[in-house]
Amino acid sequence: MDKNLLGTNIVTQIGIIVKDIEKASQAFADFFGVEKPKWNWTDGYDKSHAEFNGKPSDARAKLAFFDMGQVQIELIEPDENISTWREFLDKHGEGVHHIAFQVKDMDEKIEALEKNGMPLVQKGDYEGGRYAYIDTFSKLKVIIELLENF
Repeated sequence: MDKNLLGTNIVTQIGIIVKDIEKASQAFADFFGVEKPKWNWTDGYDKSHAEFNGKPSDARAKLAFFDMGQVQIELIEPDENISTWREFLDKHGEGVHHIAFQVKDMDEKIEALEKNGMPLVQKGDYEGGRYAYIDTFSKLKVIIELLENF
């Protein structure tokens, strides 16, 4: 395997799949002694251009974020549409879904990862950037998310 396929080793986010974002975000807020963040919906396909397994996806999710210094905790409650989030919840239940890294040249990173047996599962845009989930589960026991801000 090539060395440092991401060009970084700094974790920026841990994503956790939950069934009930209100309950989960309140539990995290209570645990950390902070105010419960407001959750928001991911954009629909018209803005996100989301793809799951290479096909356009209408999947959306409720997201809540806790900024914890260097690492952000992201809570994700998926809707019923097929996505990496829904698939994870259906197969594994609630739990850690991904570890995210901020990268440059995302397309180059995706290509390098795919060449090393780690395929792209889902990608999309968000205001100010884009994301990609890479199936590293068989090797790393967790999915890797690439984040590229513009």
